[in-house]
Amino acid sequence: MSGLLILDDDPDVALAARLALRRLGSVAVRHDPRELPAALDEIAPDVLLLDMNFTPGASDGAAGLALLREVVARQGAVAAPAVIVMTAYAEVELAVQALKAGAVDFITKPWANERLVACVQAALARRAPVQAAAATGELLGGSVAMQSLRAQIAQVGASQASVLILGENGVGKELVARALHAASPRAAGPLLAVDMGSLPEALVESELFGHRRGSFTDARESRPGRFVAAAGGTLFLDEIGNLPLASQAKLLAALERREVTPLGSDKPVPVDVRVLAATNLAEAELFDARRFRPDLLYRLNTVVLRVPPLRERGAADIALLLRHYLAQFARRAVELTPDALARLTAYRWPGNVRELRQACERATLLARGPVFSFADFGLTDTAAPAPAEQGLGLDLAQREREAVQAALAQADGNISQAAKLLGLSRAALYRRLEKHGL
Repeated sequence: MSGLLILDDDPDVALAARLALRRLGSVAVRHDPRELPAALDEIAPDVLLLDMNFTPGASDGAAGLALLREVVARQGAVAAPAVIVMTAYAEVELAVQALKAGAVDFITKPWANERLVACVQAALARRAPVQAAAATGELLGGSVAMQSLRAQIAQVGASQASVLILGENGVGKELVARALHAASPRAAGPLLAVDMGSLPEALVESELFGHRRGSFTDARESRPGRFVAAAGGTLFLDEIGNLPLASQAKLLAALERREVTPLGSDKPVPVDVRVLAATNLAEAELFDARRFRPDLLYRLNTVVLRVPPLRERGAADIALLLRHYLAQFARRAVELTPDALARLTAYRWPGNVRELRQACERATLLARGPVFSFADFGLTDTAAPAPAEQGLGLDLAQREREAVQAALAQADGNISQAAKLLGLSRAALYRRLEKHGL
């Protein structure tokens, strides 16, 4: 259910908006702008309707613009709502300023209720892909590999093609599946995920195809399988490489005939689902007929998407994900010591993004000060570069270059902030940028 928040110091205006919008979701109202930060944290609205003036006689919109910038700045730390500003007829120029500052639309007072409803509905529609992106933080990243993956998702998502998603444990294969579903014409339908690796072989057929009452011991009532339950949507078969060969044959038959026969029934049921599958198996293992049926593989891999391991995505992506998850768990922007930043971005992350996320959650619980150190993340050095005092073979120039790159990434290219993170003056940082050709 969508959540809406109205901030207007005029109780009559706020009430009129709430009554007009109540069929779109839950609607909360606040009158004092000082209540806004707490309301955003408590309600986490999808859309905020924001008045531009909160002082009697004021018409410059300065207060509203300041609040708008604060809300937009929350993006990345916590999910920011789409903002619709509310202005008087004479303040259209102010509305243009608000749009430039990050508002998605404006509504003039007094409004027609149909126009207000349509405006909010459009904001909610635009909000859906933003929410999908926020929910899939692991797909963030500016590396070439991640840009290519996102482009492939956008291109393939709109089709009905089966997709096989390959990648190591922890890279975010299920999140790729969710992004594909969100980009598809089936997005309004269900997305059901089945972890094939955790299913006992005896339950695979019942889980996927369903069963009738009395078809086996403990089958006390009929139950639709996942193929039927996902009708009109997407079925995601995770860790498909763990499916036994006998079950693979039955899955293949269901995909080819586009129908399933529940256990205990002799009547097939037509199904309308798009199937996505994922595995952490190496491609060589997938093409081993003793492990995986070639005919099923060809049915599943109309398109193959490869999710890169975190170690191959580069320091900038790692720094971005660190910022994302630390802010998410700490509910504030978090600073790292230069040493922590250098070592975290050079760490091998054998557990990929899942390990990074867990390390960030651990650090927010264990950190002993406002600036986080490498020790706060609870990582062993077995997959990290050695501290400076350990290595005779330490490449100091390379470590310095990586630290500068990571600081720039964490500061989003802001030289002053990057210099602060590194404990350098702006001039000293410029010298290092020139030295390393950055």
